[in-house]
Amino acid sequence: MRLGSFTRGGEEHLGMQVGDRVVSLTEIGRSEARYGRLGGARDATALWSDAADELRAVSRRLQSDGIPAAWRGSTIAEADCQWLPPVLRPEKIICIGLNYRDHAAESKMEVPKEPVIFNKFNNALVGAAGPVILPDNSAQVDYEAELAVVLGRKARHVPADKAMDCVAGYTLMHDVSARDWQFRTGQWVSGKTFDTFGPCGPVLVTRDEVPDPHSLDIRLTLNGTVMQQSNTRNLIFDIPTLISYLSEMFTLVPGDIISTGTPPGVGFARRPQVFLADGDTVEIWVERVGTMRHRCVAEARAAHERSA
Repeated sequence: MRLGSFTRGGEEHLGMQVGDRVVSLTEIGRSEARYGRLGGARDATALWSDAADELRAVSRRLQSDGIPAAWRGSTIAEADCQWLPPVLRPEKIICIGLNYRDHAAESKMEVPKEPVIFNKFNNALVGAAGPVILPDNSAQVDYEAELAVVLGRKARHVPADKAMDCVAGYTLMHDVSARDWQFRTGQWVSGKTFDTFGPCGPVLVTRDEVPDPHSLDIRLTLNGTVMQQSNTRNLIFDIPTLISYLSEMFTLVPGDIISTGTPPGVGFARRPQVFLADGDTVEIWVERVGTMRHRCVAEARAAHERSA
């Protein structure tokens, strides 16, 4: 299943992508009592954890019969869908640094012996369409394409061989990074959690749709030019290892996002360096998971556009 949050009539809805249409599960839940719990679910992981039976029933019906006539008024074209982040208000956004061996090398840093952890706050989270606001006080905003894992179950002291049972699914994350802020003190989070620095989505792709998350091609293009290209088989610490490691420190809960790290090709490591500029378009693609595309807008121009 491909699940997400979107806006319709000025209201947040939960939806399921079915081909080129998006079905509002919120409207179906409100109109049909047997699917009632869908109408009250908060985001994609709430669907997965709080209304799983109803969700599977709707999915089976859509797969066997297509979109019923009674539901067609509750659909929109996927091309017209304004996706929000699939998890609207995660408790935690956990990011993993230097998790591709060749990215560590290009960054001139040692290959980590344990996962390098930092975080983004919820203010950074925006939908897949962005935009990314380039702050006036940074001249070195960089791009990082990442596969993100979304938790579907609570996890504490979980062994690696049981960790995948805690995964709801996968999505895309753009770990936008202000390098001048990140490296000025060594506290990475300083450069990682500016407003809009975490485009995420467009949807949550459930675990059953991705048989092997460690064999996925990943690519980022900047204005049509490929800047990053790799495969998740090159992760230093795989997903079960990350979940198990993190769960030894704190409780992971449904909706928590783990962004698994970026491959080589980032802008600050290039010669000459490449940083994001006003008007740039970034596209991130991960095999089986999907594509997100957004533009970059200078803070001053974004403010002007809001006031116009």
